[in-house]
Amino acid sequence: MTAAPAASAAAPADVPCAPLHSASADYRAGDTVSHHGRNWSAKWWTRGENPGAGSAWSDRGACTGGVSDFVVSEQRFDEIFPDRDPFYTYQGLIDALHAYPRFANVGTPQTRAREAAAFLTHADFESVGLKYVKEINEANYWRKCDDTRPFGCPAGREAYYGRGPIMFSWNFNYKAAGDALGLDLLNDPWLVERDPSVAWATALWYWNTQNGPGTMTSHDAMVGGAGFGETIRSLNGALECDGGNPGSVAARVERYERITGIVGVAPGSGLTC
Repeated sequence: MTAAPAASAAAPADVPCAPLHSASADYRAGDTVSHHGRNWSAKWWTRGENPGAGSAWSDRGACTGGVSDFVVSEQRFDEIFPDRDPFYTYQGLIDALHAYPRFANVGTPQTRAREAAAFLTHADFESVGLKYVKEINEANYWRKCDDTRPFGCPAGREAYYGRGPIMFSWNFNYKAAGDALGLDLLNDPWLVERDPSVAWATALWYWNTQNGPGTMTSHDAMVGGAGFGETIRSLNGALECDGGNPGSVAARVERYERITGIVGVAPGSGLTC
C-alpha cells in the first residue's frame, strides 16, 4: 500500500519538535515524539512501530528544530553525492519526507536502508550525481506536453521538461503530483527547480505512487522483497528491462551496490530486471 501524501511539500511550520522517536522505547497513549520532521502522538501503548508506518500514531504536523532520523545521515548523503549541485540540499530531502511517511520507514532496518539506497541510486543515475537540476537538452522540452489531456499545458508547451533528482517531466505528472502535494505545479512547474523540498517531493511522489511501465511502485518493490530490479522497471523498464538496454541496467546496479555499501547494508536479491 502506498502512503497517503500530506497536504503540502512546503517547509515545516514553526512548531518545536518533540523528542526523537526511539524504536526500543515503550510509549503510552498521548506520548508525543518527532519523526521525519513531524510530531506524532501515540494512540495506545506501542513499541517498535515507526510513526507513519502503521496505525499506532497520530500525525500532529510538521515541526522544526528536531534531529533528523532518516536512515541515511547527512554525512552519508554528502559521501554519496560529493559533487552535487548546491540546489540539492540534504535538508530539502528531509523536509520532503513528511509527504510520504512510509518511505524508508517500513520493515526491518535493512529493508528501510535498502529502499533509501535504491531511491538515491536512481537520483544519482538520472541527474548524474545530482549535478543537474533540469534537463539539459532543450530541443526536447516541447515533447513533454501531452495536449490531448483536458487540462492541457497552461504554462506553455515547453514548460514540462525534466526537473529534479529523477528528471520529473510531462504535464500530466506535474498535474497529478501537484494535486497530491497541494501545489499548483501544472501552472508553475518551475517551482520544482526553485525549491529543493519540492524537487525531492516530486521524486518521492513518483516513487511511492506510480507503477510507470512496471507492475508495482518502487516503494512496494523494495518493501515487498521484489528487489532493486523492479524499481528499474517502474522507472524506465520499457526502455531498459528485458534486454532493452543491459548496459544502462548494469550501470544502475553498479551505483546501487556502491550506495548500499556507503549506507552499510547488503544489496539484497533481485538486482536486475
